[in-house]
Amino acid sequence: MCGQHPQMYAVPELHLFVAQTMAEWLNLCESATFQMNHGLLRAVAQLFFGVQTESTVRQAAGWVRRRSHVTTGFLLETLAEATHPRLLVDASPSIVHHLDFMHRAYLMFPHGRFVHLVWHPRAFAESVLEGMRELSRAGPLPPSHWLVQLASISTPSAPQDPSEHSILDPQGAWYRLNKNIRDFLDGVPERQKLRICGESLRMNADEVLGQFADWMGLRTDGAAIQLLKHPERSPYATLGPANAPFGTDAFLPGTPSLFSTSECTDSLDEPLPWRKDGQGFFPEVKELARDFGYK
Repeated sequence: MCGQHPQMYAVPELHLFVAQTMAEWLNLCESATFQMNHGLLRAVAQLFFGVQTESTVRQAAGWVRRRSHVTTGFLLETLAEATHPRLLVDASPSIVHHLDFMHRAYLMFPHGRFVHLVWHPRAFAESVLEGMRELSRAGPLPPSHWLVQLASISTPSAPQDPSEHSILDPQGAWYRLNKNIRDFLDGVPERQKLRICGESLRMNADEVLGQFADWMGLRTDGAAIQLLKHPERSPYATLGPANAPFGTDAFLPGTPSLFSTSECTDSLDEPLPWRKDGQGFFPEVKELARDFGYK
């Protein structure tokens, strides 16, 4: 969405800050359980070779390897120079898995701005489980699949009985990742951080997007705000070429399906339908969710 503002440019998921140098990053890509390099290859192909094709992706791979000696921050700065004067936006989810990753981004870009988009833990968990169900139609997901790994993260108060380990409960991931973000942002100046509630964004898109643009110091006129509501127009909004198809969410042409008028009214105290034991959210999950304004 951010990338559709006339003064911003959003790249696919780059996952750069999981490493200090590009050499380390390339090594991590070889052992990753998902196509970690696809987003960067697509961005380089688009920005430096003009189009995303199998040929330009191969050129992009060489371009990246020739820069294996630089830091990941320098690589991102190179991309930012290519998008100038539009501000570069990176929404890599891997950055929130460890505080070190977020601190690395902040140290390399001390004037960067950080947006925390938070959803109700029930909506988050149901989204993860639905994604697993969709992918499982083609066959069982292996334990190493990133969604299975995400759904297997436990909370501090979760039972440690081995018999409980078979329960896939994404509330642990919601807690761990959002707590990482909160702990990191506690050390970031107020002017450089913003929390956006996903449900508020869905219900009052124009208002929330206008507040976001104003916080960024960018255009807030109606035309600019309307553009933000069309992420399906991004050059990265569909699957990429066969040798780098992933790296971003794919939209069906013309149907972003982002907005609805429904409000999240789920209680934090109700049992969770995906748990056969009738357990609800663990205490630390409810406490953190209430800190974010959920009830």
